[in-house]
Order: sequence, then structure tokens, then C-alpha cells
Amino acid sequence: MPKLRGADIVVRTLENAGLTDIFTLSGNHIMSLFDAAIDSKLTLFHVRHEAATVHMADSYGRLTGRPGIAWVTGGPGHANAVGALFTALGQETPMILMSGHTETDQLGRGGFQELRQVDMAAPVCKAAWMATDTATVGMDVAKAVRIATAGRPGPVALSLPSDVLDATVDEADIAWPTAADFTAEPVPLSDAAADAILSLLADAKHPLVIAAPVLATAAGRTLLRRIESTLHIPACISEGPRSFNDASLGAYLEVAKKADLVLLLGKAMDFTVKFGGAPFAPDCRFIAIDPDGAILNRAVENKGKLLAFGCVADTVPAARTLIARGTGRGPSNEAWLREAHACFYDRPADWKDLRSATPDKLHPAQVFQTLQRFLTPDSILIADGGEFSQWGQSILRNERRMINGVTGSIGSSLPMAAGARVVDPKNPVFAVLGDGTFGFHMAEVETAVRCNLPFVAIVGTDCRWNAEYNLQVRDYGPNRTFGCELNATRYDLVAEALGGHGELVTKIEDLGPAIERSLASEKPAVINVMIESIPSPVIRR
Repeated sequence: MPKLRGADIVVRTLENAGLTDIFTLSGNHIMSLFDAAIDSKLTLFHVRHEAATVHMADSYGRLTGRPGIAWVTGGPGHANAVGALFTALGQETPMILMSGHTETDQLGRGGFQELRQVDMAAPVCKAAWMATDTATVGMDVAKAVRIATAGRPGPVALSLPSDVLDATVDEADIAWPTAADFTAEPVPLSDAAADAILSLLADAKHPLVIAAPVLATAAGRTLLRRIESTLHIPACISEGPRSFNDASLGAYLEVAKKADLVLLLGKAMDFTVKFGGAPFAPDCRFIAIDPDGAILNRAVENKGKLLAFGCVADTVPAARTLIARGTGRGPSNEAWLREAHACFYDRPADWKDLRSATPDKLHPAQVFQTLQRFLTPDSILIADGGEFSQWGQSILRNERRMINGVTGSIGSSLPMAAGARVVDPKNPVFAVLGDGTFGFHMAEVETAVRCNLPFVAIVGTDCRWNAEYNLQVRDYGPNRTFGCELNATRYDLVAEALGGHGELVTKIEDLGPAIERSLASEKPAVINVMIESIPSPVIRR
């Protein structure tokens, strides 16, 4: 009777699930997976740092809604990857980190690269466990897919011991997962609950929908626009760490101040909404729809009697039910909708005239006003980092946009751009990031060159960690800035040395042609733009 290794079972299970793009960095514990991938349908994208596997899988998961798959070796490889899971967790991205692991018979004995991998990963993912049985390792993979995509999506960490991957079992003894094992039944919003919520919204003068990061996709943004057009209620996505100073939402603070009822659509009651406190009015009431009962309880604890309604339901099905039940009912509140939109889209008129006061440097507004001309409806934009990226998020308009997210982590944009190119081989992929951010994963330019994953990265070089510099100025004074300076490095030449295309821009008239040449190169390209070092925009009325 034919026998299969655990590694063969893992690969075949992924094939059967249609999850064939694998982001990986090799190492002792997972070489059996590499061997099993030979002659399979899997494509391996081999990176230069384990965290990059997670960021690429994160990008894949956000753009497709299907779990991105990362393979890394155990011990230090797992440790290098785990921190990147925090970004995916904050953005509610379905993905699976599969890490090699020391042999089960060496646990607790000082095995090769033995670490408490499950304990390390648990705080930054939905679930983490170690496979223990070769015959059922395919079921472990299916369980990981199911958890990653169910309810509030998020990352899952599955550790695969070397002996589980290397051992063989008779094919007849393998527990193969069925299609049903990969999915969980969605939790719907009942019609009765939807009607109660719609009644509360109809009675409010200034209702506001704040949605979860899971809706920060082209499909999610379309869904929110349908909520607005059907219910005549303003809706926004809270997906960044700067709360009501979110650069993409203009004068968001003014909308929050005026709201008298807030529907948290899958959005956790957390620091990004100030736990429901100021700037919301003291008598502002809340409705919470959440896939997670524990997070729903957080809203109960924070708001008490001001929580007008709360229930457990999955975010997307709940939104669709509200649209279906709300069609043709309730009074129109177009004046409030227009007022809120005017705040969300408010940008100072004089931004179009902003110029750098320093010779041979550009103002960030100039950079992004130029880039906007190159964004097509299907372009993918990754905005990463601090002050420079915040200007980009405020100015640029595009549906397929990913940011570094609620966790406030930086450095993911280059591998995310490469991951985006795996998903979409046709449309332009742009990453915007600061010079500090570029340093995290600059070696992934070589990965993108080798794997033929072209993108255009626009690096705003102001020669400092500008977000932290501005924190020092704000909190300690301009005479207490320390330790945040960087060199005027030629990041464009770094890209060329790694096989990509590079451009240096010091004048605004050179930026457009540099973008055109970068796109035409069909290589991973880095446009190194020398910029004035200024704080991110904050819009107030």
C-alpha cells in the first residue's frame, strides 16, 4: 500500500484547498516540505527574511480574502516571523504561518532550535498549536484555514515538528479533510436584530457607522457605500493607529463630536475609538455588532447603559442584512450624510500650492499629487511608515489600498508589494514609505527581482525617523531631539545593486518621468525622493 510522508500530506492538502502560492524561507525543519513541493502545483516564493513571508502572506490574504500561506523553519526562523503576525492580526487578515519545529521526542530535552513556539505565537494570532500526528496533519491544515477565515479573520500559527513531517503512514490510514473541514458556517445577523438596529438608527439625528479593518478592501468599501446609499448614514473604516487624526478621513474628529449614535460594525471598542469616550458626546449611544463575544463584552463594559444594542454576528453578512432589511425604509438624512462627507473629504485648498522651503527637496504633498495621476482604478497602493506615508494616505484616492494598520507597525511595504504582485500580475503596484521604513526589508527587492514581481516603491528620504522626531519635539521640546537622524543614503542605488531599477528625484518636474521610467522598466523599482522633513497632516475645522 502506498505510503506518504507528513510533508506530502501537508502539500496535498494545500493543493486540494487551492492554496498554491507559498511564501517561504528555507531551513532545516521544513526541507521535507520543499521536497514534497517538487512536481506539485505549489509555487514557492523564497524570501530573504522570515518576517517577509508573513507580510507577503498578509498582502495576499487582504487582497484575495483567502488565507495567505507562509512557511518558515523552527526556532529562530519562527521567532523572526512571529512579530510580523501582529500587523496581520490588527488588520484582520486571514493567513497561516506554518513553522517547522524540533522533533516531538526531543521536547524538553534541549532539542535542536527548541523553543516554546506555540506560546510565542499565541498573543499575536487567533490560534496557535503544534501538530502531533502524521496521519492527521492534513486535518490540522484544514483547521488552520477554517479558523483563519471564520468570524473576525486573522492569522493562525501551526507548528510542524520535523518527525511529524518525515514520518510515513499508509495512505489508507490518513485522515483527509473534506471541503467542509476548511470552512465554518458564518454567523448571521437575524432579521429581528437587524430591524431593531435599523429602528435605533432611524431615530438618531446624527448616526455614524464605524467599520472594522476587514472592510478595508475594494469589496468592503463598496459594501459601505451601499450602506450609505441605502440607510443615508455616513460610514467610515477605522483601520489606522492615529484614531481621530486618521489622515485618510480628513476632519473625522468633527464627525465623531457630533454623532449621537455610533454603530460599530465589527469594529472593536478599542483605543482607536477612544474606548467610546471623548470626543464622542457624553450621551452618545453605541450599537456593537461583533464576531467575537469577548470583544462585544468589552463594549458592554465600556459603555454600560449607553450600549443601546449588541449582538454577535459576522461583519460582512451583518452589513448585507442591514442593507437588505433597510432598503426602502426609514427617513432620509441626506443633510447629515453630506455634512459628514464634507468632513471626511476635507483637504485644505492651499495644499495644491505647498512647496518645500529647502532647495532640492520636495514637499510630501507635491509627491502625492504627482503620484495620483498614475493611480488607475485597479492600481494597488501600499502606504507604510510614519509622516511621509500619512501625507500619502490623506491625498491619494484609490480603492485597493493597504496600510500598516491599527498596530502602528512599520516596515511591511516592500514584501507586501511583492505579495500584491503575486495576486495581480497586471495592474500597477505602488508602495510609499519613508527612508527609515525602507531599511526593514530592503533585501526583498532582490526577492522581487528573482521572482519577477515588479512594483514601484516611492521612498520619501528626509534623513530621520520623522514620526519619533516629532514626538520628541511635541513632548520634550525642540531642544530635546536626540538619536533620530539617518544618512542621505542612495536607496535608488541599493535597488540597482539588487537588480532592480533606481531613480533619484530632487525636483518636482523630474518625479513624473521617473515614475514613467520605473513602470516601463518592468522591474522592482525604487524612486528615492529627497523630501522636506515635516509633520504629518492633521485636519481641523
